[in-house]
Amino acid sequence: MSEPRSTPRHRRSRTALAVGVPLALTAAGTLAYGTDLGVLGLTAQQASAAVPSWAADTADGFASVNSLGQNGTYGGRGGQVVTVKTQAELEKYATATQPYVIVVAGAITMNPVGKEIKVQSDKTIVGAGTSGHIVGGGFFLGQGVHNVIIRNLTIRDSYQGVWNDKDHDFDAIQMDGAHHVWIDHNDLRHMADGLIDVRKDSTNVTVSWNKLSDNNKTFGIGWTENVKTDITIHHNWIRETEQRNPSTDNAAHAHLYNNWLEDAPGTSINSSYGNYSRGATKMVLENSYFQGVKNPVIKDSGAAVVQRGSVFSGTSGRNETGGTAFDPKAYYPYTLDKAADLPSILKSGAGPRASLGTTAASPKAAAATTLTVAKDGSGQYTSVQAAVNAVPANNPSRVVIAVKPGTYRELVKVPSNKPHVTIQGTGGSRKDTTIVYNNASGTPKPGGGTYGTGGSATVAVEADDFQARNLTISNDFDEKANQNLNGHQAVALRTAADKVFLDGIIVSGDQDTLLLDTAAKDRLGRVYVSNSYVIGNVDFIFGRATAVVDRSVITLKKRWDGTSAGYVTAPSTAANRKGILIANSTVNGDVSAGSFYLGRPWHAGGDASLDPQTTVRNTNLSNAIKSTPWTDMSGFSWKDDRFAEYKNSGAGAGSASSNRPHLTDAQAAEQEVADWLAGWTPSAS
Repeated sequence: MSEPRSTPRHRRSRTALAVGVPLALTAAGTLAYGTDLGVLGLTAQQASAAVPSWAADTADGFASVNSLGQNGTYGGRGGQVVTVKTQAELEKYATATQPYVIVVAGAITMNPVGKEIKVQSDKTIVGAGTSGHIVGGGFFLGQGVHNVIIRNLTIRDSYQGVWNDKDHDFDAIQMDGAHHVWIDHNDLRHMADGLIDVRKDSTNVTVSWNKLSDNNKTFGIGWTENVKTDITIHHNWIRETEQRNPSTDNAAHAHLYNNWLEDAPGTSINSSYGNYSRGATKMVLENSYFQGVKNPVIKDSGAAVVQRGSVFSGTSGRNETGGTAFDPKAYYPYTLDKAADLPSILKSGAGPRASLGTTAASPKAAAATTLTVAKDGSGQYTSVQAAVNAVPANNPSRVVIAVKPGTYRELVKVPSNKPHVTIQGTGGSRKDTTIVYNNASGTPKPGGGTYGTGGSATVAVEADDFQARNLTISNDFDEKANQNLNGHQAVALRTAADKVFLDGIIVSGDQDTLLLDTAAKDRLGRVYVSNSYVIGNVDFIFGRATAVVDRSVITLKKRWDGTSAGYVTAPSTAANRKGILIANSTVNGDVSAGSFYLGRPWHAGGDASLDPQTTVRNTNLSNAIKSTPWTDMSGFSWKDDRFAEYKNSGAGAGSASSNRPHLTDAQAAEQEVADWLAGWTPSAS
């Protein structure tokens, strides 16, 4: 194989590790470039429809965690937005197999009383302002149903005249074996049985910013011998309810924080208990407010409750703690409000909002501002960079730059003082929206000199907490037509930041396609690439970031002269940091057998203190991969650095040898995706 650059080519080879719409790459080995996996964008017919900004909201808490093949909870985002006013219309779309964002406009009275509509996966059901009511019935989410959002609704009045009604099992929302469900900003009250039932191993559920009131049984979790359920319950106002506030039975992880439980004096409803940790539940209870509640916190002998920061005002009876639980921040980030502030926060912030996204009391609701880009002038801006320029410096919350379908030939830079930016294509496919340019390392700059490898990037990201989804980022530099240039490295996307989430995108180029860097050698830079395609030939995933490419397709392509030869990764990892992890993915392409290396060590600038690392695990390798998949670079031996495989498959996989090291099971247990992310849980927003 030929090396097309002079020695200081270190820059070219480096690398990188679910909301936007994280769909698992099932049978990834059979995927070809051009198969579109995402559902983030709208279909062609829907692309021009006005999509409300809240339709892109995603869950926090355990509903945001990547598990069971579902990376986060985003509901029907990307599906058609429909407005319903009748029970028949609501049932039609809620029970459909395809994704929908269903807007309930007005009160729908269920017939018969107590009917629970059987919601299917990939749905957002949301009230239009405060007018969306479900009267005398509710929703049922059965076994395997997943990725469902129920927001901004009032669900009420299936009560049949008997307080502890054993004959009418009418719930507002019932789950039996569902997962990844977000229940947010609803008003649930006066039902015949429970307001919320999370049963039969349902898991990855978040219940947030709801008003739960005027009922006997509020919120039951469990009804299983298995200890499986992971649930987050935060910022709920639970008022005038007797029991199950909630009752949590055999939950593996129950995180309750910033809830206000209120038993008002002088009413006919008297609480029997508040938060109950039953069975083998492990519960963490933080910064909640218990007002007038009898037995505010109770636990079984085999259960655990870890308490901290709550306020107890006028309570009586049991208030118990004990056992060991878990650290919620090992699963997802969150911020606690002061317990004493909860009555004022939740009076103004819980329940349906007149306009989702405008509630100052709700961090989730207020999180995103959307700027639109369209080449035809139908958006706020005609270029992506113009929208980036409009983001205020040091913006405190998420700004989504929604880019309509088209080809945007421009350079885009997100500077370090503009964090929390998402660039998102709105087309039906990630190929509908393309940002492309053709600078290379050796391309002359207008003011003199050349761009260099890092400067050649079509899109450069220097701001933390950046996200990109449902689009293509490309560098189409023509090597054949520019053989006179010295420096053919041509970067499509460069990141030099922490917490970068690239989800459902295509990154395309030839040499040095994807540069995953850090802001400085001593700075951590975590990057998570999921459900994406990365295309190139020489060192096309490279850099010093701590990066994961997960559930993606790495496509090998021939060089400009039609030959097959190249390197997938070129890490330049600092010592004592993690480098590039490729996991659960596929490496393939229309190239010759045995022509590509998995990687080589890039000691940038000849720095011998670096300790480059690439691990490729649980990945399908085509026959394009050499039987000795690692090689030296610029006088540095790969055997002195960190290169290994684990349980790969396909024609390009091979058994362990001195030239093909494999991790032991014990070593592999310390090289999981979570080890790379180090406490960060990427979540689409």
